[in-house]
Amino acid sequence: MPLLTRIRGPRDLDRLSPEQLDQLAAEIRTFLVDAVSKTGGHLGPNLGVVELTIALHRVFESPRDRVLWDTGHQSYVHKLLTGRQDFSKLKMKGGLSGYPARAESEHDVIENSHASTVLGWADGLAKANEVLKKDDHVVAVIGDGALTGGMAWEALNNIAAAKDRPLVIVVNDNERSYAPTIGGLANHLATLRTTDGYERFLARGKDLLERTPVVGRPLYETLHGAKKGLKDFIAPQGMFEDLGLKYVGPIDGHDIEALESALQRAKRFGGPVIVHCLTEKGRGYQPALADEADRFHAVGKIHPDTGLPVSTSGLDWTSVFGEEMVKLGKERADVVAITAAMLQPVGLDKFAKAFPERVYDVGIAEQHAAVSAAGLATGGLHPVFAVYATFLNRAFDQVLMDVALHKCGVTFVLDRAGVTGTDGASHNGMWDMSILQVVPGLRIAAPRDADQVRAQLREAVEVEDAPTVVRFSKGAVGPAVQAVGRIGGMDVLRAPAESATRPDVLLVSVGALAPMCLEIADLLDAQGISTTVVDPRWVKPVDEAMAPLAEKHRVVVTVEDNSRVGGVGSAVSQALRDAGVDVPLRDFGIPPRFLDHASRGEVMTEIGLTAPDIARQITGLVSKLDGRYEESRAAVEPARD
Repeated sequence: MPLLTRIRGPRDLDRLSPEQLDQLAAEIRTFLVDAVSKTGGHLGPNLGVVELTIALHRVFESPRDRVLWDTGHQSYVHKLLTGRQDFSKLKMKGGLSGYPARAESEHDVIENSHASTVLGWADGLAKANEVLKKDDHVVAVIGDGALTGGMAWEALNNIAAAKDRPLVIVVNDNERSYAPTIGGLANHLATLRTTDGYERFLARGKDLLERTPVVGRPLYETLHGAKKGLKDFIAPQGMFEDLGLKYVGPIDGHDIEALESALQRAKRFGGPVIVHCLTEKGRGYQPALADEADRFHAVGKIHPDTGLPVSTSGLDWTSVFGEEMVKLGKERADVVAITAAMLQPVGLDKFAKAFPERVYDVGIAEQHAAVSAAGLATGGLHPVFAVYATFLNRAFDQVLMDVALHKCGVTFVLDRAGVTGTDGASHNGMWDMSILQVVPGLRIAAPRDADQVRAQLREAVEVEDAPTVVRFSKGAVGPAVQAVGRIGGMDVLRAPAESATRPDVLLVSVGALAPMCLEIADLLDAQGISTTVVDPRWVKPVDEAMAPLAEKHRVVVTVEDNSRVGGVGSAVSQALRDAGVDVPLRDFGIPPRFLDHASRGEVMTEIGLTAPDIARQITGLVSKLDGRYEESRAAVEPARD
């Protein structure tokens, strides 16, 4: 009977021998490759934390001890060890989330899948334990990549200020930038650094030397520098110890015995401790190890033996943008690119290969990326910052006060805009067109197809006196949607029959929803409801031609894959009011709630953002207008005998 099937909770690990723990680690890796290859998911990161997760759950007593994960995509092994071994519907509706989820287990504390937040959570939980006089332990697991985020260092600054507040920070370092320092010497130094005796020795030595006339202070500084230099040569702890944080490591992140020893020392120490673990992303799976790009960080459905995709999709939005960026780079030497640790996922890898000196990866630091972009623009360049739509939320103040206030020509390209589905609440890009509406001067483009991505990206980088935004969806891009005319700056995608003196519906289609809006128009036409479908292309500011066009219709309907609160529909409504156009308006979009993980289609169906649902509601609205018209006519016309 496989060991993994006998694990129902963390305490089941306590009965296993060292040999059985190694066997369990091997079984978990086999399980992950088999399961994730069927569903897709974050494979490489989880293959790298198998032994680390086992050690964490043997040393600490979850859920009483709080084990926090940053980012949550490295929590698959944690799920397996806490009783969740049905991965058949991973990231699918009704199945396990790809991140920690409180609804799934009491062992899941935070549901974050935006990086660099865990240390702030841990700081707050440790403070709560202190106030409530609890002896529970708080353990924060953070990847070396997430440590590039400014929030992580803000938290470290606060954590280090409390020398006697227990908190264990596990740095999962899988970048292979440090040679592992393991064995007796490293273990001995780590033990010394987490003992009160060592601290007392240092304090006494400093006090003695500082009281020695003339040579004492210079001698102490010299010796301190030599000691620090020696320690930095042996192991890279100086950066953390300069903050006042005790450091254990580096530890071989695949040696369960060494991990348990380090974690036990950290657990006993009565203050904040960093345990630095060196792990190998994709460990145990050769196709992942051979993937130089990202070690199978995230995969779709693959053949488990080869790691090759089961099927290939058509042209996707991201690659269209990436290819056009290369063309722009050849034409304009002033165009530069910025990414926040996601060069390949946002499609900038080809640009980086063509123009390595003109691309900047700032790490998981969206705030810095936006401010740096303002500096680049002020310096005479045109930066294009490509980022997932959901991650731009983190840089709102910088977009507002650094880029827009200074009228900097910066283009923000928002990938994965709208409903993304399988990654759950934190990854749906459903807020960008709402939060950015309040930014003065900023312009937002929502391309409907690949041709418009290319065209509107070029239009965006021509703007040098204001920020521009180009947002598009996740996944495959559909066929081109041709315009049949243009009114102002808006493309007309469907015109009503010439016989319609006053068409019933002006349907405003936003971005990738154009095919669905045309389907809605077909359904309305079958009900005898005449419809004009327009694509504004640039949804902020609202086109000046919108109000006069709306006035020629009986009702206006907007359809967007963004929150209904403060989105394009709200902006159009305000524009009509400002113009004195009194036409009923109905806006369709994403309701203001967090959406559970499921496929994009399932989410759209759940929230009623489908052609049949919308057509049915528009039909009802027009029918009511017809009823009111008949009632009002009856009221003013004299009765006839």
